[in-house]
Amino acid sequence: MNTIDSLILRTIVDTAHDHFFVVDADGKVRYVSPSAAAVYGLSCEELRASTVQRLEADGVLNPSISMEVMRTGLPAQLAQRTGTGRRVIAQAHPVFDDGKLVAVVSRSMDLTDLQLLQQEYALLQKRFSDHLKRSQSLESEEKTLEEELDELEVKSSLMREVALLLRRVAPTDATVMMLGESGVGKTAFARQLHRWSSRRDGPFVDVNCAAIPESLFEAEMFGYRSGAFSGAAPGGRVGLIEQAAGGTLFLDEIGELPLGVQTKLLKAIQDGRISRLGDNQSRRVDFRLVVATNQDLSRRVEEGAFRLDLYYRINVIPITLPPLRERREDIPGLVERQLQRLNRRYGKEKLLARSSWQSLMSQDWPGNVRELENWLERAWLASDDVIDAKESASPGLVAGKPQDAKPVEDHAAPAMSSPLREGDGLKDALYHTEHGILAELCMTLSSTYAIAERLGISQPSVVRKLKQHGLSITR
Repeated sequence: MNTIDSLILRTIVDTAHDHFFVVDADGKVRYVSPSAAAVYGLSCEELRASTVQRLEADGVLNPSISMEVMRTGLPAQLAQRTGTGRRVIAQAHPVFDDGKLVAVVSRSMDLTDLQLLQQEYALLQKRFSDHLKRSQSLESEEKTLEEELDELEVKSSLMREVALLLRRVAPTDATVMMLGESGVGKTAFARQLHRWSSRRDGPFVDVNCAAIPESLFEAEMFGYRSGAFSGAAPGGRVGLIEQAAGGTLFLDEIGELPLGVQTKLLKAIQDGRISRLGDNQSRRVDFRLVVATNQDLSRRVEEGAFRLDLYYRINVIPITLPPLRERREDIPGLVERQLQRLNRRYGKEKLLARSSWQSLMSQDWPGNVRELENWLERAWLASDDVIDAKESASPGLVAGKPQDAKPVEDHAAPAMSSPLREGDGLKDALYHTEHGILAELCMTLSSTYAIAERLGISQPSVVRKLKQHGLSITR
């Protein structure tokens, strides 16, 4: 590298927002960027005169990520607490020469900066929302919105603001991250975003990240050629990312991805290219990325369970969907829509008793829209011509209020009353029975792993079945 190149590289590192360390294979600090002094509490000269072993022992690096890389020879990411009391996220990568570790390069970001960025974005989002309210064209825009949201119930002001923001960003290819509790409707709004986008004629590929085992993730997401591994399907398989070409790739529950899988996904997102397993050639895939999670990803980053660079890559336009208890105006529309669906599905015209509305409107619905819809289906199946919330309340709910749950001895199976209904075949009866069992377990057990153990099936099978039945864990 010539002198000019060295000067350019030094300028890039010295002016970067991140704080850089370069450490020899024995732990001697070779270089630190000037910004590191303020974070770690020592001058650059003092840091360069020391070793990472000594800095860790003195509490300056707690812990040292360079020592972790020196121990394993692998890239690492972890949360540190510095001698100045700051919390930072550090990433480090090994440098090899002819297979021998010669140095470790690490960079860190102060989480204080991350929090400030989040607050700044929240402020910008609020200003944008205020601008929408003041806009002279808002009335006509809301009228158009009403016509386009035929599959979604959006009556509350909170959800209308969310819908308007989605409609504004839909024509772009910016990555959208849907945030909110389980069951608030993230998938439904992701589909609506796709319908509003210029990619509406392309595919919408819905991927539940929690349902794909880590060992199968690469084959499922990237595809494979024939003979790529033992048991590979003849002719190979097109991966989920490639299936989304020209359309939208929706990654639900992205916070559940293991770190190793996150690395592979990040590379695919950054490069826009994928390689099928067993294929030496890469191919470009053009897709719009939308992700969703009910977890606090910034906290997952702090805990070292989610990659900081992937977090930045997907957190371009974060949109939070409020829980149902904060937008009760939407409940009547959601109930009427679900009742119409059930009447069409089962070929009967049932009505909801007027006395039921007080119970439905006062319930907090911790499972949100999904819990409301599931409750209504159970009530529909258990009622005659008129659905009464008091008579049809599920165990643990009386008049829409949570009651103390009775202990379940030895995890006994829920009592099921499932006679063959008129007009139902065996397939329908099995579906209703499975739905009832899963619904009860969702109320009594705390995770898909616990349900899998109770039923004697795999956890991915539980996730898949819950999705088929539109259920979620509400405990």
